[in-house]
This record gives sequence, C-alpha cells and structure tokens, in this order.
Amino acid sequence: MANITSARLAATRRILEGDGQASREDRKAAFANEGVPEAARALIDKVCRRAAQIDDADIAAAKAAGLTDDQIFELVVSAAMGVSTRQYDSAFAALEQATEGK
Repeated sequence: MANITSARLAATRRILEGDGQASREDRKAAFANEGVPEAARALIDKVCRRAAQIDDADIAAAKAAGLTDDQIFELVVSAAMGVSTRQYDSAFAALEQATEGK
C-alpha cells in the first residue's frame, strides 16, 4: 500500500509541479476543477463529470479557444488525476469509517 501511495503522490507532484506547456497554475486549477481558464473550462468540467462523453468537438473547441495540443493533454491529465485522487480518497475514507471499531 505504501508503494502505491508514494507512486501516486510522485505522479501527482510531477503532473502539477513539473515542466509543461500548460502553466502550473492552470494544471492545479484543472486538478481541482476550480478556477479553470475559460478556454479549457467546458472540457475540464466534462473530464471531471462526464468523461465518457468527451468527443472531438470538445477538443476542437479548446483548440479554437487558443489551447495547443500539449496544453489540452496536460490539462486533461491533470483533471483526470484530480478526479481519481478525490475518488480514491473518498473510497478509503468510507472504508475506514465502515471498519472503525472492528
């Protein structure tokens, strides 16, 4: 478990703080799905809420708003990592609560 946690934390740190085409601030906003720049807001919200419904039009809209392919990729990865982190943390909190006192 410790190896999984440390690997997850290292990946998150690299995604949010490493070099990239999207700014660190924008990647952190995408991770949290809060304060996302207008050019990426609709796409990132869709990643966080309805990822299976993303289509070429969503990517095209982000490009038309001025984002590059690399920026789109980095923001989508940041958002996906944010969603998965929140789900992971919620699942473990629920598991911990369910097993209290056992």
